[in-house]
Amino acid sequence: MPAADQTLAILSHLAAQRGPVPAATIASALGLPRSTVYHLLAVMQERGFVVHLPEERRYGLGIAAFELSSGFSRQQPLARLGRPLVAALVDRVGESGHLAVLHGRDVLYLVEERAPRRPSLVTDVGVRLPAHLTATGRAMLAALPPAQLRALYPDAAAFADRPGAEAGPAWTYGRLKRVLQQVRADGWAGEDGEVTPGLASVGAAVLDHVGWPAAGIAVTYPEASAEASAPRDRGALAAAVQEAAATLSRRIGAHR
Repeated sequence: MPAADQTLAILSHLAAQRGPVPAATIASALGLPRSTVYHLLAVMQERGFVVHLPEERRYGLGIAAFELSSGFSRQQPLARLGRPLVAALVDRVGESGHLAVLHGRDVLYLVEERAPRRPSLVTDVGVRLPAHLTATGRAMLAALPPAQLRALYPDAAAFADRPGAEAGPAWTYGRLKRVLQQVRADGWAGEDGEVTPGLASVGAAVLDHVGWPAAGIAVTYPEASAEASAPRDRGALAAAVQEAAATLSRRIGAHR
């Protein structure tokens, strides 16, 4: 294995851990010689990508690794890669589309493409909405590990309502789990009037190389349109959204 691959494998392994780990554990997990791991860790420590905790005999990510993450945020590759895909999706289905990321218990919208002559939406770039109410949010929440989901929603107080939305059953963790179970079974998420009365959405998750929900793509359409002779085919919309989400997943390295 080339040194570059070994270095990146070590960084990826450290990033997936809950805290610093011993060098021997890294070597065992990656199947690398201990001497090679120690050598590469020393170089990365000198460059600031890892820190050594001598009292604990463990290694963790350093400030330079954090700066890479900050650079990722500044360059907004998800928005840059996702915008043309969302635009093509909007052209294909004739409904407004958007791309969002999870931010705590909210979704944050990064891309918004409005279809001609369609209703105005509250989902605009920079807008935050409760994740459990949105199609993009539900699609991403369904891809989280159970422990992470529970940490986000420890009690009923964690479920924020959307002002002006139609009243419905109270949200509980049990109800959320049932909704997300259906999302996993379908492969896509939906919402009906829970963000804006009269408008529905379907969304799908964009997964990264470790299966983590990096983003969500959705389209929003009128639940009942006076302009249409028949309601929209939700299954067809969901299939188009899933295709766009899968394409973005591949572009960010999900299947490398």
